[in-house]
Amino acid sequence: MLRAGTADDYAALGETMFAAVREGPSLYTERQRQAWVPAARSGEEWNARLGRQEIILSERGQEIEGFMTLAEEGYIDFAFIRPESQGTGLFRRLFEAIRQRAQQHGVNRLWVHASLTAEPAFSAMGFTILRQEAVEVGGETLKRFEMEMTLPAQ
Repeated sequence: MLRAGTADDYAALGETMFAAVREGPSLYTERQRQAWVPAARSGEEWNARLGRQEIILSERGQEIEGFMTLAEEGYIDFAFIRPESQGTGLFRRLFEAIRQRAQQHGVNRLWVHASLTAEPAFSAMGFTILRQEAVEVGGETLKRFEMEMTLPAQ
């Protein structure tokens, strides 16, 4: 079931992100994954960041299986799905809900910094790669893609 996320979900979202990055198959090394997400995100900074965004999440029972967020200027800041829910169409459902929210707000461009793992999913939604980037995180270099998608006017 998809629903809007609230402040009550922030800790569980941090755990979902941790599971998505650290568990299951990845195109990043274990050292890169540990540098990117050394622990489940939580605390004031995490809460403040999420508090400035629209959150769409999916629950299965009592567990959040995935979430996506929409920040200012059409930026998709977070898009994470637990390994056991990947490949089920959940990414598409979350994205469609975010796209609808963006269009309701008059956003005409969505953009994202997609990981190596997320790039194919964003490409399948119609995003195009603007550039490949390498970012330093915790002493490790991680490759990612800046991608964008133009939305039709509503």
